[in-house]
Amino acid sequence: MSEPILTAVSTGGPDASPEGVTPAGDSGAGPERIGSLASDAWRDLRRSPLFITAAILIILVILISIFPGLFTHTDPLASDLNKSDQGPSAQAWFGYDLQGHDVYSRVIYGARYSVIVGLLATLGTTLIGVTIGITAAYYGRWLDGLLSRIGDVFLGIPFLLGAIVILTTFTVTSTWGIVALVVISLVVLGWPVPMRVMRSSMIQAKQADYVAAARSMGAGTARIVLRHLLPNCLAPTLVYATISLGAFIGAEATLSYLGIGLHAPVVSWGVMISDAQARLRDAPFALLFPALFLSITVLAFVMLGDAVRQALDPKLR
Repeated sequence: MSEPILTAVSTGGPDASPEGVTPAGDSGAGPERIGSLASDAWRDLRRSPLFITAAILIILVILISIFPGLFTHTDPLASDLNKSDQGPSAQAWFGYDLQGHDVYSRVIYGARYSVIVGLLATLGTTLIGVTIGITAAYYGRWLDGLLSRIGDVFLGIPFLLGAIVILTTFTVTSTWGIVALVVISLVVLGWPVPMRVMRSSMIQAKQADYVAAARSMGAGTARIVLRHLLPNCLAPTLVYATISLGAFIGAEATLSYLGIGLHAPVVSWGVMISDAQARLRDAPFALLFPALFLSITVLAFVMLGDAVRQALDPKLR
C-alpha cells in the first residue's frame, strides 16, 4: 500500500480527513492541491480573452507613456503655421492642428499626462478610501457614523461643480503644479466610493469566526486588520480601482475639455480635444485621433476591471 501524501490542512466538513491527509489512491488524477483565491483568479484571467485583450492595450499605452521617444521623434511643442490644419500625410500620419503641431506626436506625448493623472488619482482615492473604510467598519459605533456622514457629504457634491470650485480657486502655472491640482481635485471628490466599498466588505468580514479566534489568541488590532481582514476584503476594492483608473482618465479629459483641467503647456488628450473642437469642420482629424486613443484606453481599463471582477467573484465562474 502506498504511503499517504500530505496535500493541505482541511477545515472542511465531516468528510475531511482528521489529520488533513489525502490518500494517493483516492483520486485517479493524483493529489489535489487547494489553491488560494489569488492563484485561482490568475489562472482564470490567463484564460480570459477579455483580460488578454485589455492587458495588451494597457501595456501598449503604458509603453507609449513611459517611452514616447520610441514611437515618435517629433517635438510635440514644435509648430509651423505654414502647415496649419493640413490633413494626414506620410510626413504627419495624423495631420497638423491649427497651430501647426504634429497631431501624431502630441497624441503620443499626451498619453503620459493622461495616464499619470488617472494613476495618481486612483492611488490616492483608493488609499484614503480604504483607510477610512477600515477605520469606520472596525471600530464602528460613533466613529463609523461620523466618518460615514463625512463621506456622504463629499459624495453629495456634484462632481463637475466641485471640480470647478477647486480648480478655479487655485492658480498654478508649472506643468507638474497643474497636474497635481487636477489629481487633488479628483481625489477629494472620489474617495467616498472606495470607502463605502471597503466599509461594506469589512463589516461582513469582521464577524467571521477566524477574526474572533485571532482576537481570543491575543492578536492586536494591526495584526487582525492586516493579516486577516484586509486580504479578505481587497477583491471588491481592487475591481473598483481597476475600473476607476479608466474613469479618472476620462474625467481628466472632460475637465480639460471644459477648460478647467490640464491646459498649456501640458499636452494631454483632453487638452488636444479642447483645442480641436472649435475646428471640427475644418480639421476633424485633430479631434478624432486623440478622442480615439482616449476611448480605447478607457475601454481597456473597463474591460480589465470586468475581467478581474469575474475572476474574483466565485458566483460568476
